Amino acid sequence: MSTHLTKRELDLMSVLWQRGSATVSEVLEGLTDEISYSTVMTVLRTLEAKGHVRHEQEGKAFRFYPVTNPEEAGSSALSRILHKVYHGSLELMVNQLVSDKNVSADEIRRIRDDLERRLKEIER
Repeated sequence: MSTHLTKRELDLMSVLWQRGSATVSEVLEGLTDEISYSTVMTVLRTLEAKGHVRHEQEGKAFRFYPVTNPEEAGSSALSRILHKVYHGSLELMVNQLVSDKNVSADEIRRIRDDLERRLKEIER
């Protein structure tokens, strides 16, 4: 199953991941931009057809549950960015991420520690 999600699909999946499950109305409440009920329902049905969500009847409403986990979707999105924006250079992508002025010294230290642990694993 492909984990490629459009921006709108990712917005809705984010609400489902945060809440664990949601009705269409609850998804609408969790979104920051204004879209119609019918648009949310259409996107959720598309996500279901792609295998990313499932639903159960709950009274007159459907309750949607995420099937795809955020790590799987994140990995797919990062891979697309890596290859389309940074032409496969992980070094360029990581440098761009840590050069952001909003990254704290503590975050950079934790990233460095994670990288050092990963390097030790590889060198074993």
